[in-house]
Amino acid sequence: MKMKISLLLILLLSFSFCAFAQNKKEEQKVAQAIDELKKALLDPTPTNLDVIAAEELSYGHSSGLIENKKAFMDALLSGKSDFITLDLSEQSISVVKDVALVRHILTAQISNNGQAANLKLSVLLVWQKQKGKWRLLARQAARL
Repeated sequence: MKMKISLLLILLLSFSFCAFAQNKKEEQKVAQAIDELKKALLDPTPTNLDVIAAEELSYGHSSGLIENKKAFMDALLSGKSDFITLDLSEQSISVVKDVALVRHILTAQISNNGQAANLKLSVLLVWQKQKGKWRLLARQAARL
């Protein structure tokens, strides 16, 4: 009886460890996707923006403006929205199945319609794993 209980405990611990390791692996992949997003915001191209953003993207700005994928891409590609510098801090990543929730503080120098501005925002990103790749599904920012 003790042996059966010991085996059961070993199996449960093994499954827990595997799930934890898998989650950490996915968190690292999400962190890589965030780095890709940061690069795309600093140096936008049609390709890098298209690859990182889900077709269903809902991109919320701290001003209340909400953009779909096309508007998000158009603003960056036209230079209407231009990130000069961009830093992310205090980042946390939580993966639940095929969804990842990311929170961080975004500090940036931008040019918005030719007007220079400094930003410090609290940001929530929602990522979804689509066809094996983490894609940005939603973003909401709030001023600090």
